[in-house]
Amino acid sequence: MSIAKGRITQERKRWRKDHPPGFFARPETKEDGSTNMFRWKCHIPGRKDTIWEGGYYPISIDFPEEYPQRPPKCKFSEGFYHPNVYPSGTVCLSILNEDEGWVPSITVKQILMGIQDLLTDPNPNSPAQTDAYLDYTKNRDKYELRVKKQVEKFPPKF
Repeated sequence: MSIAKGRITQERKRWRKDHPPGFFARPETKEDGSTNMFRWKCHIPGRKDTIWEGGYYPISIDFPEEYPQRPPKCKFSEGFYHPNVYPSGTVCLSILNEDEGWVPSITVKQILMGIQDLLTDPNPNSPAQTDAYLDYTKNRDKYELRVKKQVEKFPPKF
């Protein structure tokens, strides 16, 4: 077993025993019924008492073969509206950047909770999409209205 696969398997066991309420994360099931440990399907709940509350946001985690030495890529759906999410859906977050805050000890739980924090508290110093960045920094009412519309697109699945 590769180092990456061993670590991801360990992460899966750890997640099953201890994950935050409302979060979902599991390896993808391939068409043939086998498990792809390197690609996880996840959902992040919007934090209570924020404009994101009520949404249940799907996100994927793609682990590289060099994991945990290199960070995974986390992606929302294309066009996800947030100042720190690229138009492709890729999340821009320091703990997911090997040149900034990534350290191999960071767990899936820490990643997903970090992304939940980012939803609520965008980083205006690291913009990834123009519209959301400009709305967040120059027209907060418009930003909040667009977030609330997005919340409606992602209702809880349960």
